[in-house]
Formats: sequence, structure tokens, C-alpha cells
Amino acid sequence: MDKKVERVISMYNRLQDGEVLVKADEAKRFGVDERSIQRDLEDIRAYLANDASAKRELVYDRIKKGYVLEQERKNLTDSEILTVCKILLESRSLMKEEMYPIIDKLLATCVSRPDYKKVEELIRNEKHHYLEPHHGRKFVDDMWKVGSAVYEKRLMRVRYRKLKSPEPVTRLLQPVAILFSEYYFYLCAYICKSEEMPDVPKYDFPATYRIDRIDEFEILEEHFHVPYAKRFEEGEFRKRIQFMFGGELRRVRFLHKSDNIEFVLDRFPTAQILSHDEKGWLIQAEVYGDGVDIWFRSMGDVVEVLDDGKKAAGKG
Repeated sequence: MDKKVERVISMYNRLQDGEVLVKADEAKRFGVDERSIQRDLEDIRAYLANDASAKRELVYDRIKKGYVLEQERKNLTDSEILTVCKILLESRSLMKEEMYPIIDKLLATCVSRPDYKKVEELIRNEKHHYLEPHHGRKFVDDMWKVGSAVYEKRLMRVRYRKLKSPEPVTRLLQPVAILFSEYYFYLCAYICKSEEMPDVPKYDFPATYRIDRIDEFEILEEHFHVPYAKRFEEGEFRKRIQFMFGGELRRVRFLHKSDNIEFVLDRFPTAQILSHDEKGWLIQAEVYGDGVDIWFRSMGDVVEVLDDGKKAAGKG
């Protein structure tokens, strides 16, 4: 067998077994110079790249100071990057100082060199005319801290500016999720009673706090426990929340008189079509809080509310 083939097979088999290959050691093992080993490693890398079933790639591990096989990283496609950039820009959720670096890093690290200019050009105008949110707050660095508190189930003490309150309020919270909705990021949390805030009510449903309105926060060492059966599920919560208005669970019933039923079903993921005739679509849906009332008013004569769900709120 050819000595080069023998070397490559030996190194490949040891890589498969999880060994770390150091060029100097391999050169000494086979009695060749390091340039020969480097060419062998490039042959292995090319083989893996051309073998669709391999799903692994040869990389240099700086910590281990050698070459290893690791699970192949799947980069976003150019089309996916274009889609993500469009969603980010349309969200208008961040100040330019925070939004632009995210966009630029996505383009620089994920878009293939031949298509870089094309993707950049497709978002250039929208990026140039990007409108920042009026709150003027930068908070991306805080998002990870808040997310860690959610993940680690640690209590938070926050000073929060309500829309109609001149002075910030202090709350002790059990943070359970970070959500995004219509321009803003929200912290979803349960309010805790405490000695320093004895008059603050404790609700059985989560409250929502715009993260840009949190002036200060402290993540405490104290952890909270939620039984698995009562764990907060942000996916289910999002299906029932409108405009991030928290509140008790309601079951509403209304007649939608437009033919565009998809618009309603997308707005209310919990919606059930009870009937459909010449008068319109009879819909029933579960929602939290009073945000649905804003939507009802915005629809004018297109929607006729038959049961606003308030009488039965909180009764199972």
C-alpha cells in the first residue's frame, strides 16, 4: 500500500475514534515533515466535504491544540439570511447602534462570498431608512442577564416605569419568559408579595413588562420553584395574549363579517369556527386580559361581539 494512503487511513481512523491529531506528533510518527501531514489533513477535509453522508468536519481545536472531527455546523443559507434580516428590520425593535451590528455580523459570517453584494443590496434601502423605536433605550446587553434569570429561576427586583405613572414602581418578580410582540420585548413574570411591597397584589396569571421600561433590575440569589404541572408555557401564553395586555383568562365569542377568515385565525391561534353562513363566521377563542377589546374596537362594524367573556373570567 502507498505510504501516503497508509498515513491518511491511519489518521482518519484515529480521528473517527475521537483522537486529537497534532501535526508535529504525526510528522514524527510517520517520519515525514509537517507539510506532508498538512496535505494529508487537507485530503481528509476534502473527502468529508464531498461525502454528504459524513456529516462531520475536520477542525482545529485551539484548546486541544490539534485537529479533531466534530459534527458539521449547518450555516444558514443566503435565502434564510435575507429572510431573517428583513424580519429584523421590519420589527423596528432596536436602536440602530444595536440593530446594525447584528445585521452586519449575519451578512459577514453567513452569506456566501459570491452572493454577499446581492443580499446587502436587497436590504440596503430598508436599512438606510430604518426607523428606531421612540423609547431610545439600548438593552441588548441586558437581555442575556434577564434570560439567565428566567433559565435559572432566580427572583428579580425591578424598578419599572408604567405608561401613566410619573414615578417608577418596584416589583419582586418570578421571571418566566422573554417575549417579543409588535416592536417591543417583554419580560413575562409572576408578581411576588414581599415585606418591602406588602400592598402589591399577587395574581394567578403572569404580568408583562416592557424591557425598555425597566430602569433598574437586580437578579437575586434566591431561586423559585414551579411544579412541572404548573410550569409556564410561553407558546400557549402567546396564543392567548393580544397586544401584551395581561389579565385573567377569558373565553370570547364574536361574529366576523368579512370573508378574510385567515386574518382572524392568525390573530387568534386558539380560535374555533363554530359556524359559517351568510351573516359571517361565528368564532370562539380564549384570550388573556383586555387586549382583545382594543382589537374589537379597531374592527368597527366588521366584528359583532356576542360574549366578551368577562362575566365568566377566572371560573375555570
